[in-house]
Amino acid sequence: MQKPIAIWLFICCALVFAMIVVGGVTRLTDSGLSIVEWQPIVGTMPPITQQDWDVLLEKYRATPQYQQVNKGMSVDEFKSIFWWEYFHRVLGRLIGLVFFVPFVYFLVKKQIDRPLGIKLAGIFVLGGLQGFMGWYMVMSGLVNDPHVSQYRLTAHLGLAFVIFAAMFWVALGLLSPKSTPAKPDEKLLNLRRFSFSLSSLIFFMVLSGGFVAGIRAGLAYNTFPLMNGHVIPPDLFVLEPWYRNFFDNITLVQFDHRLIAWILAFSVPFFWFKSRQVELPGTTRLACNVFLLMLGVQISLGIATLLNAVPITLGASHQGGAVLLFAASLWVSHRLR
Repeated sequence: MQKPIAIWLFICCALVFAMIVVGGVTRLTDSGLSIVEWQPIVGTMPPITQQDWDVLLEKYRATPQYQQVNKGMSVDEFKSIFWWEYFHRVLGRLIGLVFFVPFVYFLVKKQIDRPLGIKLAGIFVLGGLQGFMGWYMVMSGLVNDPHVSQYRLTAHLGLAFVIFAAMFWVALGLLSPKSTPAKPDEKLLNLRRFSFSLSSLIFFMVLSGGFVAGIRAGLAYNTFPLMNGHVIPPDLFVLEPWYRNFFDNITLVQFDHRLIAWILAFSVPFFWFKSRQVELPGTTRLACNVFLLMLGVQISLGIATLLNAVPITLGASHQGGAVLLFAASLWVSHRLR
């Protein structure tokens, strides 16, 4: 009876994946500040009449983004950014509904035991927190600066990945319950520790990517493999105090993101090579192969996105690729338990 619950969680994961990709497009099109109110219930209804559009545009005209960036924007131009933010918010509500209704159903049918119920309730709480975090992020761009805070954007992105990971991990556990071998193999234990380290590193790379997106660091140093001819570019620590450079300095923020990518570019193939030296079940071997393949895809997307100065299609694909790479690493870690 666990398989239906796992399938439901995988569907929720797919929706979160779509949410992250749409969120990337929303950011790349500067659409995130087009809706200036947070109305969880009423906001589900889209504007229909011309009067509805006029009211929304009038509210948008009071924002710093309109006054400093989009002054004179027509209704049709406003619609082009409104719909991305609207779909992003509606998708968030849909995820909440798709999670909550089956959750209650499985509880009523007594198909969820107490430990699983606690895990799922925790995921639901995280989903509610994510909705608040999204609005908290938007609020930062409605005051003086027409751009959202990179700190809040990164927190919003990181929480989305945490929610995805939690659902994905629980679903995998339902399909493949943990088993303890009679004699733990030292090579297998080391490989497992290695895989968890790589999953953690990928998550940190996602967070660094949030800062890259937040301060638009991808629009600078659009060369590869060097950064405008430098292995280590100048101006890494030009801000005071020094620690601000890790979050506010375009040069260091992009350098850090590249550095993590380089570490993964060598570590994941090495992990794959080590996995070939251990006797693994077919599914685990497949997971290792998919992990290596996804790394190649993601690095290729990252380079293409950088060289082309972050076009919308490549930028959104790179963000989606991060989810798939993270999922592949979690699959490997789970199989190596």
